[in-house]
Amino acid sequence: MSDLPHLLREALVRADFTYDAVAGLLGRQAHDALARNETTPGLLATGDGSPLATLVRLFLLQTAVSRDAAERALPGLLDAMAAQGLVEQSVGEVAARLDVRPYATDHADETAHLWVVSDLTPGLDGLPQRVGGDHVLGISPASTSLAQLTLREEVDRSLDLGTGCGVQALHLARHSGRVVATDVNAKALRLTRFNAALNDVADRVDVRDGSFFEPVAGERFDLIATNPPFVISPATGERLVYRDSGLPGDRVVEDIVRAAPDHLTEGGWCQVLANWVIARDTPWDERLAGWVADDCDALVVQREVLDPAAYVELWLKDAGQHPSTGGASAEDYRRRYDTWLSWFDEQGVEAVGFGWINLRRGASAAPDTAARTLLDWPYEVEQPVAPAVRDWGRAADVVVEAGSRLVLRVDVLQETVGAPGAEDPETIVLRQQRGLRRARKVDTVEAALAGACDGELSIGQILDAVADLLDRDAADLRAQYLPVVAELVREGFLVA
Repeated sequence: MSDLPHLLREALVRADFTYDAVAGLLGRQAHDALARNETTPGLLATGDGSPLATLVRLFLLQTAVSRDAAERALPGLLDAMAAQGLVEQSVGEVAARLDVRPYATDHADETAHLWVVSDLTPGLDGLPQRVGGDHVLGISPASTSLAQLTLREEVDRSLDLGTGCGVQALHLARHSGRVVATDVNAKALRLTRFNAALNDVADRVDVRDGSFFEPVAGERFDLIATNPPFVISPATGERLVYRDSGLPGDRVVEDIVRAAPDHLTEGGWCQVLANWVIARDTPWDERLAGWVADDCDALVVQREVLDPAAYVELWLKDAGQHPSTGGASAEDYRRRYDTWLSWFDEQGVEAVGFGWINLRRGASAAPDTAARTLLDWPYEVEQPVAPAVRDWGRAADVVVEAGSRLVLRVDVLQETVGAPGAEDPETIVLRQQRGLRRARKVDTVEAALAGACDGELSIGQILDAVADLLDRDAADLRAQYLPVVAELVREGFLVA
């Protein structure tokens, strides 16, 4: 690769083309409008002719700028950038042909300023939204969600499966000795290599061509992160590689879940952002649990459920095939809609779930079984959520015994519901304020036990004291509530 990525990086740094500086230049109104694909407020805010304003107009607002302004922002680089397909030059003007976007990420309490090159954002200002089959998506809500989900401990080797523009590989390179990034899209591979060089991590990112785990056959990793092409659609029309796998139903996700353990080191994690089918007459968690290997712990969180019609509408609009985007006639839209919806009905799809699948190779310390948590949790969670995943893994390794000394997590609050002045509350709820922010309805024994867990007394001693207070048999209370204590640990209310 030429020196262009390094020279471009120097120019972007000189112009202060960073996420924070761009947000400051645009202001809240224009920044929020751009997030909605509207550029007019941004154009009004970027008229000072500075290199930063020029770069914002050129790459983020996708409007042509004068050649003189472009040369001031990118001195000596325009010809090389045109040759690499980043910009297009005409008489007196320069226009972007790829998106160059500032991005900020935190790791180890240090903010890193990164830049991500991808295909241009389609559909700005309501223009026809047309994307080719090899479209390389840039930073998106899905890529941000996966970045927030991914564990950030230092590891030797990590894998970005289906890298796209390479944004996950850039994250992984900050805490991995070596990153392998794979994809089947030749344009995506080229842009990932460029982005790795642009962000000065090319020596740690190994970019490989191939489908799913084929390029890493026989290799193992400490961490696998993937946002696969998980859209569940019939095999009709043009395939968009970044979202359509070509496999039926949710087979792509199932195949990854089943194959990942063979590519993980002992204790290694695979983290997947995915869609899955919710089939008629089959609980979603029962179906997904059947994909997980016996020796793998699994934390699966279903964050959202869409009915088939809403799902079809979402992805037809994403592909620019809604009449309002100018990408399809009303007749074509209805035909595609009907075909997709009828296919869902034929396949017995009741709804589509979206969420996170976290696998850890090597069963937990719990006797005779791996840890399994499949949770329907559409509620607000703390972001990034990766620390909550890490804590779940640690909790899975805890064996609860009568002699265990546990502590109530510091963010857990108790809520009671009942008539004013009543001797006993009708309902007691323990609620986490951080992480997944789970809530659990408890009885008086569980509430008393949780309140007494400060690490001084063992669980057995606490239960004996509660038994004495309630005039209950101590042995019976231990037998009944030790399994409950184990649940409180697994759910993150008590910690060892």
